[in-house]
Amino acid sequence: MRKPKPPFAAGDGPVMPWTLIDSAEIPGGAAPMQLLSQGDTFSIRVGTAELMTNRDRDSEQALATMPCARLRDHAAPRLLIGGLGMGFTLRAALDALGLHAEVVVAELMPAVIAWARGPLTHLFGGSLDDPRVDLVEADVNRLIQSGPAKYDAILLDVDNGPAGMMRRQNDRLYDAWGLRRAHYALRPGGILAVWSGGPDRRFKARLRRCGFSVEEIRFSARKPEGSRHVLWIAQRGDTPAADVSSD
Repeated sequence: MRKPKPPFAAGDGPVMPWTLIDSAEIPGGAAPMQLLSQGDTFSIRVGTAELMTNRDRDSEQALATMPCARLRDHAAPRLLIGGLGMGFTLRAALDALGLHAEVVVAELMPAVIAWARGPLTHLFGGSLDDPRVDLVEADVNRLIQSGPAKYDAILLDVDNGPAGMMRRQNDRLYDAWGLRRAHYALRPGGILAVWSGGPDRRFKARLRRCGFSVEEIRFSARKPEGSRHVLWIAQRGDTPAADVSSD
């Protein structure tokens, strides 16, 4: 007897509709952030733009694994992650780090934290309860400015990267002023890792002018066709450039 096909198999039958789970206003943003599901697939969106999905996680995981690989000789590294998302970067960092590491996660949106402890709990795999984790409801910019040489690595997955779409205040993370502050917040040889929804030559050049050596890694994205996620792994030099105000 022939086995029945599963419902909504690719190319067979109707497409399963997306279900809105929750939405939340973004401080200073024009459109709300939404959490949607389609079967086992979850998507975080602003308007029609998808910020994150559990179907594509390679680049979010690499945002942690690549910097952490350079911190192997650190007995107790301290990391700052900007943006909780679906927890892929946090989980990858915890898997790559030792027992004495400290990971501070800054998330501006209370709703994203609530989703992590609610409908997305299974994606986090208990990482929020790890004793190495300090989850802070705050703008990551504030934590970066909290003092000099506080972190061995800063990992930023905020507002789709330098070409943001959520709130204009996030631009301060990626402009010359923000990069100089990140340089100031890193310990000697520290790493600034930045996730982006696409390439940005001006941002890459800006990193170098702000005293970082830069490696760029590109990842194929599921959609739209031809798009690329980008990681910049930038290592802190001894001294940032004296004047980086222009692009």
